[in-house]
Amino acid sequence: FSEIRGKNPKHRMSTSQPQQLVAAGNVLAYPATNGGTPMFLETGYASTAFLLIMSALVFLMTPGLGLFYSGLSRSKNAVTLIMVCFLSMSIVTVQWVLFGFSLAFSESGSAFIGNFDYAGLTHFGASALSLTAPAVPRIIFATYQMKFASITPALIFGSVSERFRILPSMLFLPIWVTIVYCPVAYWTWSARGWLRNLSCLQSTVITSTPCGIGSYDFAGGGPVHITSGFAGLAYIIILGKGKVPASAQAPLAHDMSNVFLGTGLLWFGWFAFNGGSALAATPRAAMAAIVTTVSAASASMTWVAIEYVRRKKVSGIGFCSGVIAGLVCITPGSGFVAPWASIVFGIIGGLSCYASVHIKNYCGMDDTLDTFSVHGVGGILGSILTGIFAEKWVAMLDGTVISGGAINGNWIQLAFQLCGSTAIAIYSFGVSFAILYTINKIPRFHLRPNEADEFAGADITQMAEILYVTVPVGSSSFRPGSQEKSELPVLENVRIPI
Repeated sequence: FSEIRGKNPKHRMSTSQPQQLVAAGNVLAYPATNGGTPMFLETGYASTAFLLIMSALVFLMTPGLGLFYSGLSRSKNAVTLIMVCFLSMSIVTVQWVLFGFSLAFSESGSAFIGNFDYAGLTHFGASALSLTAPAVPRIIFATYQMKFASITPALIFGSVSERFRILPSMLFLPIWVTIVYCPVAYWTWSARGWLRNLSCLQSTVITSTPCGIGSYDFAGGGPVHITSGFAGLAYIIILGKGKVPASAQAPLAHDMSNVFLGTGLLWFGWFAFNGGSALAATPRAAMAAIVTTVSAASASMTWVAIEYVRRKKVSGIGFCSGVIAGLVCITPGSGFVAPWASIVFGIIGGLSCYASVHIKNYCGMDDTLDTFSVHGVGGILGSILTGIFAEKWVAMLDGTVISGGAINGNWIQLAFQLCGSTAIAIYSFGVSFAILYTINKIPRFHLRPNEADEFAGADITQMAEILYVTVPVGSSSFRPGSQEKSELPVLENVRIPI
């Protein structure tokens, strides 16, 4: 994703060579982005294997998100939340191959959106995206980026976890990825994207020559977290508050084991989410991985400490929420900041997201599982902190040359980060609101179930499947898989997983 400049003369090749892929054993040559000066980069089996593994690890994050959301919800909505995460994987995968990747990463588009040059991923093979990701074959780059696109819309449903309908969500998913995620990913990561070229935007638009000096976002603070957080806010406004009477509500988090398991899978996958964004097994990838886990650890301890001071209790939900807040906050800066700075990211991220959750509750905003409070707020905060703590030497671990952040005297970077995060937030909220409002007007595609179905729960009313069944203690009549299991009398509150 980053600007690559060849500094070592032995890595340069003659500029008289064609600006095309040149094979040299296990090494391929690509033009770099510094005025067309080429350099040699390893793009053989090692880089392909690295990103294949990273893609598989990031894939696990979406099921992990489903477990996390299902555990935090009431049991009557648990299956639905897992289902919508898996639907996101399937729907977005097809969209990504057909035209999503092309819109997000084609290299001959405008400053705002790609074109259909790579629609269907036709003629993909060993060749690379010479300006955007010159060090890896484009087919594995597309595969890796597919996992980012798959999890992003799934995050949105945490804001409305117990009051959305599955059918309209299946229509919402591909539309949202197409006109929100893909353009924002293009702005941020494509070689010609306007956020990536903020300092030379006018000349880039006129000459189509990118400079690569603009907003920093290593792994998706804007395209993934800010977009999903503010889309969740739009969803909240369209649907309104929950209608289940407070007196009838069970404790919201029904299964803490799912919450911890989901958190563990997300934390595990985030090593690949951030570390893999280096696109090669370099010291910069290792740096991104360590700052990721350090930020998560410091944010979780911060959240737990605040809750203990306020409630004199240690909360598992608080710990897991802190982990996610720290991971979100460090995402844009993971390839730019030093390990000591990631502790600051975690502490400030934990404090800010905790405060956001409580301000949200005070204002009466029904952000059910805190998607906006953690991902929206955390994504913006992480972008701003990246503008402060980005360091030249960290980026140079893989040969990338940057101007650094305020810590290196580059104060204009703060303006770039603020501009980028603000533009993404406004765009995502406005377009998401328009999409949801329009879908809600289509017959049979109303976004919210009626009050009776909402009270009964989405699992039984929308899927006719349940996660748990309540049976009499000592009953010999229960048979797992029986069609009559939901009709058994309730004598004791004993839950049997099925």
